[in-house]
Amino acid sequence: MYNDSFRVAAGRGCRLIRSPARPGLGEQDGPEPESSMEQEIYRHVPYDIDVEQALLGAMLVDNQAIERVSGSLKPEHFYDPLHARLYEVMLAQFERGGMVITPLTLHAAMKADPGLLEVGGHAYLAGLAQAAPALPNVRDLAKILQELAIRRALIHIGEDIVNTAYEAPHDNPPRAQIETAEKALYAISESSRYGEGPIDFAESLRRAVESAEKAQARGGRISGVSSGFTDIDSLLGGLQPSDLLILAARPGMGKSALATNIAFNAARMWMQDMEAGAEVPRGAAVLLFSLEMAAQQLSARILSEQTEIEMWKIRNGKFSDSEWEKFVLTMQELSTLPLFIDDTGGVSIAQIAARARRLKREKQIGLIIVDYLQLVEASRRAENRVQEITEVTKGLKTLAKELNVPILALAQLSRGVDARDDKRPVLSDLRESGSIEQDADVVMFIYREEYYLKTREPDPTTPEHAKWVEKCERAFRRAEVLVEKHRHGATNRIELFFDDRFTRFSNLANEDG
Repeated sequence: MYNDSFRVAAGRGCRLIRSPARPGLGEQDGPEPESSMEQEIYRHVPYDIDVEQALLGAMLVDNQAIERVSGSLKPEHFYDPLHARLYEVMLAQFERGGMVITPLTLHAAMKADPGLLEVGGHAYLAGLAQAAPALPNVRDLAKILQELAIRRALIHIGEDIVNTAYEAPHDNPPRAQIETAEKALYAISESSRYGEGPIDFAESLRRAVESAEKAQARGGRISGVSSGFTDIDSLLGGLQPSDLLILAARPGMGKSALATNIAFNAARMWMQDMEAGAEVPRGAAVLLFSLEMAAQQLSARILSEQTEIEMWKIRNGKFSDSEWEKFVLTMQELSTLPLFIDDTGGVSIAQIAARARRLKREKQIGLIIVDYLQLVEASRRAENRVQEITEVTKGLKTLAKELNVPILALAQLSRGVDARDDKRPVLSDLRESGSIEQDADVVMFIYREEYYLKTREPDPTTPEHAKWVEKCERAFRRAEVLVEKHRHGATNRIELFFDDRFTRFSNLANEDG
């Protein structure tokens, strides 16, 4: 038997719940209440001291049990503070090695601990070891403690929600309270993951090997989420988890079109691979924040791309019978894609984070796209817009790491690009936009020479006109994606095909072939 002197005292860890008397209570069978005072009901917060003692005893008997649970069990999962300190010291001794952990050595390390002295010191530790289960499944015991700790955390969050709702000042509106609660709930849902805090190099190496295995399972091509564009995936290895990717360009270059194409490609490949039973899907479920275009406009673009029905026909409803049939069939086929569009205008970085956490939890999204960055509101008013953009980019990078998904954020470039003779964007064009270049893992620009040539047609009677026509023919429906920053590898210029009739980018080799 465990030392009864260490049992939780009556009332410790209780919550006082007052239940008002219900109508008709006096008409029920049984004795009437002695007074009209509210009935007081005490409920214990979830904990299990016996499980804590059994697990600690098993570790003292077999030190290898510490290794089996150390990856997931933390000191804060123990309800009793003394048990948490015992486990923490045992972890430290085990990691140092060179000493068998016994009641005697543990007592030597903690003999000055007031809580241990109170319950009997060495005698209590010896009792834990003597009463340890004969064949304990320490992982099951650890899981019980983790789940109890999560339930306690949920109770505290619930209390905080209630108290904040009652007492919140005017500068803490309900929307901010909801975001705080969602963030806390997401933190709990992710609390069982290994790696919340520093990890050793061996674990880092294991994760690197896992990433390489994913690439090998996909035929040795990519380890991240596929964009659907062969050369982009080849250069980047796919869109990598925890990366912030910036896709920037001047208006009219096709930022939204390329982002929509990437979103559709990733969602479609994920669905195809899941249906085929692929071990490692190429794509991912996608969350697209469209701050400029409505969801129906984006959906119309995707339908135009897939049906090859021009946008003006879709907007005006001028279909032939065959086109209408193709339009409806394609709509039905695409309706199951794991593509989620949030077209809320004026959304803040805090709202993006809260909604992304919820979709990650509910739909397991693997790619987030924000169109576009300068339309995202900062969580708090700054001295200037540059500081606000800095907060947004840092928030997106933090969110990418937190959710372990790639985030593709679109960005608008300044007019300074148009003033140059060579209008291909460079990294310095981002410097006026805060820390975009600094926070991004990948920076890509879109450049379409055809767009600029159309506005600079020379006099047809001059020799320059023939050269202009030749340039137009070379640039016809051609686009360049300039990868100017790549934190994990090389940079390059990638050519794509762009069909402005359907706002569709595609691999150049496919069109030329």
